[in-house]
Amino acid sequence: MTEIIIYASIALIAGFGLAWFIRSIAVTKLQKQLHNTEGSWDREKLMKETAQKETAHAYASYDAAKLNWEKQVKQTAQTIAIMDNDILLLQKNNEETEALLKATNPELHNIKLQLIEANNAIARYKAQLGLK
Repeated sequence: MTEIIIYASIALIAGFGLAWFIRSIAVTKLQKQLHNTEGSWDREKLMKETAQKETAHAYASYDAAKLNWEKQVKQTAQTIAIMDNDILLLQKNNEETEALLKATNPELHNIKLQLIEANNAIARYKAQLGLK
């Protein structure tokens, strides 16, 4: 009977040791999986943060470019307005000069008009020939 108790105790201890070993292997596998999952989670979190930073940078660049373009458009509009005003002033000045020239020297005025017409004809002929 003592032998049975000894064999039973040995079997119990061996079974307990085997169960402990199997459980330790399972726990080790779970710990590795947890570690891998945490690493994947951290990687995903870093990728998300990087994507958010890149998106914020892209929006900032877009806003800066948009402001720059709006500034350029505004400056261009102002320049065009100034040029339009200057053209109107030049036209008025030219009309006054032409009227004065016609009143004081009608012959000179006629020669000037003929010269302008000749220059226009030359420009048309050059355009037809493809010259510059």
